[in-house]
Amino acid sequence: MNSKLDKNQIERFSRQIILKDIGTLGQKKIIQSRVLIIGMGGLGCPAAEFLTRAGVGFLGIIDSDNVEISNIHRQSLFDIKDLGESKVIAAKNKLKKINSKTKVNCYKIRLNETNYNQIIREYDYIVDGSDNFDTKFLVNDFCKKTKKFLVTGAISKFNGHIFSFDFKNKKTPCIRSFFQEKKISNDILNCEYEGVLGTAAGIIGIIQANEILKKILNIGKNLNGYILIIDLLNLSFRKVKLNKIKNV
Repeated sequence: MNSKLDKNQIERFSRQIILKDIGTLGQKKIIQSRVLIIGMGGLGCPAAEFLTRAGVGFLGIIDSDNVEISNIHRQSLFDIKDLGESKVIAAKNKLKKINSKTKVNCYKIRLNETNYNQIIREYDYIVDGSDNFDTKFLVNDFCKKTKKFLVTGAISKFNGHIFSFDFKNKKTPCIRSFFQEKKISNDILNCEYEGVLGTAAGIIGIIQANEILKKILNIGKNLNGYILIIDLLNLSFRKVKLNKIKNV
């Protein structure tokens, strides 16, 4: 980490660099970080946008879908001109306009048991914005095995859940400690069935990005071992401890 920030970087990130918890050393850490975002939906879009604005140097984005009209109210990187376009390509085009120095790798795929290993291992920090439990459990298990830092989000109606897992700590519980049922309906994560307020998606996605930045910088308190439950209809915030379950 010997390379100096150039004049453009110092000016662009000046409002971050001036923070005593960040400075030039912290900004370099952000620029050299590698973050993977799984799902470019209501959570992945704001997370990707604000990580890019913060200066993350290497960003991977995964989604197999194309942009639909019903996405636009909550998926902040897309507009009417993107209809029918691959989400990851449309998102990359927007992100490059925000910060051309961020290298964005696109994966127009759906994560499964045959392709996840090769992709996830290239990144140090993982944002899970997926909308189904099969993917969430797959990502959780791999991050636990390889000791990756994982921030998982979920939204429904006016509510949001955020989990952070620092798997380098052996005492860290995982998402299976919260969702213990063997068969859970994906409908509770699917906006098509439950509905969701667009601002709820934006808020949860930005908090996910915030948790990643704090971990990169090693500052503040994180949610490791806890779940943050947000009810935006009644403006209620609760932090609940997760207990690690034996053999999970």
